[in-house]
Amino acid sequence: MSKPKIAIVVGSTRAARFADVPTQWIAKIAKSHADIDVEIVDLRDWPLPFFDEVASSAWAPSQNEVAQRWQKKVAEFDGFIFTAAEYNHAPTGVLKNAIDYAANEWNKKPAGFVGYGSVGGSRAIEHLRLIAVELQMAPVKSAVHIAWGDYLAVRQGEKKLEDLEHLNQSAAALVNDVAWWAKVLKAARVADAIAGEAQAA
Repeated sequence: MSKPKIAIVVGSTRAARFADVPTQWIAKIAKSHADIDVEIVDLRDWPLPFFDEVASSAWAPSQNEVAQRWQKKVAEFDGFIFTAAEYNHAPTGVLKNAIDYAANEWNKKPAGFVGYGSVGGSRAIEHLRLIAVELQMAPVKSAVHIAWGDYLAVRQGEKKLEDLEHLNQSAAALVNDVAWWAKVLKAARVADAIAGEAQAA
């Protein structure tokens, strides 16, 4: 069985976003993990409209061409790490919209989070954990919370994320958790598919 493929989803599209900094940092850590392959997925490259389908793609095929391509992209992966900016105690609208534009493609795959904001994006991550459960994902316990003081120090160029050992430790734990669950759940999905084919034969 091939190595699990993990997407690092950039959860903000603003011109002045901070997301590129934690994305590159967590991607470097994840790419050093021998058991997974890693790809950055930037929502700027997926200009999805606000959700305007007749129903979730779990119940009816999406008509929007970008949405169809997005669903195929999500389906490529065995697990996800999302960068999560916190806006008014919640994740960004663009990230929630992208999540809503897929359905079954998220199922039975792990989700991890790198949050940043006044309390390390913890309230945005809490929202995202609940959304992940509804989508039959497996949100992992470990997470990265870049608190306001660290955020400002990095944003102002006083420090780099790799200089902050407490965040490096959190990142390593997050990647390890996502990698473990991705491997286990991929094997289970493959076994389910084989069993389904056998029943259909």
